[in-house]
Amino acid sequence: MDGNQRKKWNKGGRKPKLNPAQNRYMFRLTDEENARFLAMFEKSGVHTKAKFITSVLFGKEIKTVKIDKVTMDYYMRLTNFHSQFRSIGVNYNQIVKMLYHHFSEKKAAAFLYRLEKQTVEMALLCQKIIQLTEELEAEHLKNIYSEPHSKTK
Repeated sequence: MDGNQRKKWNKGGRKPKLNPAQNRYMFRLTDEENARFLAMFEKSGVHTKAKFITSVLFGKEIKTVKIDKVTMDYYMRLTNFHSQFRSIGVNYNQIVKMLYHHFSEKKAAAFLYRLEKQTVEMALLCQKIIQLTEELEAEHLKNIYSEPHSKTK
């Protein structure tokens, strides 16, 4: 009885897999083939080469994601501009209140005239940013639909 109980006890270690992958295959590639293989592997986004090879062999669909760093950088800077414009708007309101509180109406009107000129320039800059963004989006969409969808099977 003492021997049977010992067999039931957990001896530690990892539980064995139900269907372990024990079969291995080896193949050799030339430098040119290896460079092509590595490029395909990087584009696939799969984390291990073994999973990549089995998915290619058995016809599983591999999705390739292309990250456009220029577009990402542009949108990051655009987000930064947006936050700066919001800050300027808050400061604009505070300045108008302070002008009327601390200065006479003539002086406040003179300062507001200068501020209005700067605001017009900023509005023109904002329109230019919107135009550039629309051009970038149009170009980006054109590139997406003109390229064949790359899915390796």
